[in-house]
Amino acid sequence: MRASGILMGISSIPSKYGIGCFSKEAYDFVDQLEKAGQQYWQILPLGPTGYGDSPYQSVSTFAGNPYFIDLEELIKKELLTKEECEACDWGGSESYVDYEKIYLSRYKLLRKAYEKAELKTDPDYAEFLKEEKDWLQDYCLFMAIKNDQKGICWIDWPEELKDRHSKAVKEAEKELAEEIEFYRFQQYCFTTQWRKLKAYANKKGISIIGDVPIYVALDSSDAWANPEMLQFDEDYDPKAVAGCPPDAFSATGQLWGNPLYDWKALKKDGYGWWVQRMTHCLELYDVVRIDHFRGFDEYYAIPYGDKTAERGKWEKGPGMDLFHTLDKKIKDLRVIAEDLGFLTESVLEMLKESGYPGMKVLQFAFDGSEDSCYLPYKYDHNCVVYTGTHDNETTKGWLENLQGHDLKFVREYINCYEQPVNDCVWALIRTALSSVADLAVIPIQDYLCLGNEARMNAPSTFGDNWKWRLTANQISETTLYHMREVTRIYGRLAKASEEKETDEIANAEEERQDNDQNSKIVE
Repeated sequence: MRASGILMGISSIPSKYGIGCFSKEAYDFVDQLEKAGQQYWQILPLGPTGYGDSPYQSVSTFAGNPYFIDLEELIKKELLTKEECEACDWGGSESYVDYEKIYLSRYKLLRKAYEKAELKTDPDYAEFLKEEKDWLQDYCLFMAIKNDQKGICWIDWPEELKDRHSKAVKEAEKELAEEIEFYRFQQYCFTTQWRKLKAYANKKGISIIGDVPIYVALDSSDAWANPEMLQFDEDYDPKAVAGCPPDAFSATGQLWGNPLYDWKALKKDGYGWWVQRMTHCLELYDVVRIDHFRGFDEYYAIPYGDKTAERGKWEKGPGMDLFHTLDKKIKDLRVIAEDLGFLTESVLEMLKESGYPGMKVLQFAFDGSEDSCYLPYKYDHNCVVYTGTHDNETTKGWLENLQGHDLKFVREYINCYEQPVNDCVWALIRTALSSVADLAVIPIQDYLCLGNEARMNAPSTFGDNWKWRLTANQISETTLYHMREVTRIYGRLAKASEEKETDEIANAEEERQDNDQNSKIVE
């Protein structure tokens, strides 16, 4: 079935208090998606962010970001006051998140709310603790110890605290009980609010596409609590870390720094941790986009301590063995495979065998060869097409930076020779929507024809990423109308949406005829 959706992270919602969250504005955005005839909302990872503010380097693959908790909901529950929230410094811009200000303000307010909350008499809280016990205590304990250790990475903690099962950790668990409970409270608020928002979206016919990074962060509760599933030495230092080899874009490659999985150990355990992870993801989302799908076929291992990725080597991953296990143990597992970049024959075979749709990015289609696999006439239906992703320039910014042959080729391809750049952006949107791809996902920045001031992330850069936000009323009724029209024209409206539109037209025609009849009677 043909469908379309929008790509936008939660942090970009125009909520109050400095960052997007599960607020009234999030529900308004769902209403806008429904009005525009969309069926999917793709978001960025929901995990708590650490140093660098990247959702792809989270301190937990299971926990939720406390920044996304709606403070106005806590005001309604009388856990906070409006005055307390407004007294905080949230930064000076409505268009960009000031993460330092958010960090300094949010936790103070959440702690105040926690101190007022009556958790012991809340049956829903007790049920939450029971449901999430498999990961919750590890995460909350990790964060409590990390705070007690002044925020340093766990591999630099005292030796006795590195071992999750040590006597010292058990003692810390008792001593830091209050701090642990504070982190449980945060996750309870996050989970309760997210479930309500997701249920609302689903009721409106909007499915959520979540984003799952392939690796866990080195400084994470996942790595600390599960070192046996990672390539660590006896001192809990990584033997090798993840990244990408040198290529045309980077002479020294990309050094991501994530610890690598010990796939032999994971297989011996029946991939239990991955089953737990993906089961949890399917509770949060309707569809899961798995980042760096190639890494399951072969992964690039860089010696730990190297300053560049030049000395890395390709190692064999689990291949389809992992996904056969997941398919057996998880019902209705819906996956989008991020298969961008150079793909070997074995990766292509793995993708074909899995049956998962891959990704096509229009910005990658227009190169000097004029023969890119990302050109729409080369697609099959089992794929998801994007104008660009969170890692790309906005389409307008990309067009403004194109030169020479590539700019000429893209204008020829979309039949936009002398038209203004905004017209070219819309032509590329139409190109994506008109393709045979089952699903088309467009970043909201492209529908708004925003330049690179609205870019979400520039890979391998630091300091200005993950900040962009919508402002109130930035999505106009005119924009929603045009979004719905191109969705309708290219056969991507949901059946329920088409029926609703037909009923509205019929009702309007009936009302017009009644008005005409009444006018004749008056005459």
